This record gives sequence, C-alpha cells and structure tokens, in this order.
Amino acid sequence: MTKTRLAAAATVAAAITFAAPAGAADWSYGSRGPYTVNQPLNSYSWAGPYLGGNLGYNWGDVNNNPARPSGFAGGIQAGYNFQSGPLVIGLEGDLQLNGADNRFAIWKFENPWFGTVRGRVGYAMDNILLYGTGGLAFGTLRAETAAMQESHTSAGWTIGAGAEFGLTQNWSAKVEYLYVDLSSSRFAITGVANGYSFGLVRLGVNYRF
Repeated sequence: MTKTRLAAAATVAAAITFAAPAGAADWSYGSRGPYTVNQPLNSYSWAGPYLGGNLGYNWGDVNNNPARPSGFAGGIQAGYNFQSGPLVIGLEGDLQLNGADNRFAIWKFENPWFGTVRGRVGYAMDNILLYGTGGLAFGTLRAETAAMQESHTSAGWTIGAGAEFGLTQNWSAKVEYLYVDLSSSRFAITGVANGYSFGLVRLGVNYRF
C-alpha cells in the first residue's frame, strides 16, 4: 500500500514538473503572441526613419521671360518608410540651397532655395528600391534689374522617380530625378507674372535609424 502511494505521488510530481514549463510558455505571450514582421527575416528592411544629404544639378525656365536659370543644388532630406513585403510607402521632406541663375538682357533671375514634401511609393527587390514620388514644392524666385531687386516665395508641385541602393543595413545611396513647378507671381519690376519650373537630377545618401 505504501509503495502504491509513493508511486502515485511520484507520478503526480512528474506531471506537474513537465506541465509547468508548457504553462509558463503559454502564459508569457498571453493573448497577443510573439512579435512578427510581414517579410522574410533575412531580407533587407527599408522600414523606419532616415536622415541624409544630397547634391545635384538643375536647369529650367522662367515664365514670360527667356531667362534659363541653371546650377548646382544641395541640401538635406528626412523621411519615414513603411514596408509590407516588397511594397514600400513613405513620406519625405527636403530643403535645398540652389545656385541656379541666368541673365537675359537687363534681367537676372535666380532661385536661391527650394524645398519639397513628397509621398513615395516603391517596390523593393531586397536591397534595391525603385520608387515614384510626388507632392508639394515651394521656393523663392528672385529678379534683378539695374539697382532694383524683387523676390517672391510661392508654392507649386513636383513629381519624379528614383532608385535607392542599400549599402549596409543602415546606409543607402540614391539617384533621383524631380520635375519642380513653382507657381507664378506678379513682379513689379518686370510688369508680368513670373514663375520658375525646372528639372533636377541628384545623388544622395541616407542613414536609417
């Protein structure tokens, strides 16, 4: 009888011992379950915030004037990407200093700075991202003649495309083309409405956090 009781007690103890880890494993996640990502764990990730810089060249036309400003532009950009499988959707903003200017007859036009706020939609092939982009543009057009100078800051739109290449998990490089159209404003010193539209090709680097 004593041996039977001891055997029964040993059986219960063993059952409790083996059941406890399984119960603890079920308890640790509760109803939420472990965190997972919607892409292969060994693939390149484009998700999250990033900050970078760029340098490029732009060329364009002034409305109602033969001037064709062109020059180098450089600045900074920042953005955030969301990724689901190969689909990458994000938002990016940038600010640029611009050396584009041109003189025609007595008129000189220049675009000293501009910026954009754009959406981006892309398709990722591991560490290569092809994307289209478009949104709001804004900047200043400055006109000069003799001793007079006048500037107007206006908003407009931009559209473009690019390719970005992951160099490491944090660093990437990109090449991008944008078409930018800044709306016209009436200039007193020219007597007409002038605006600036231009194409921009630039190279850039990004660091993702």
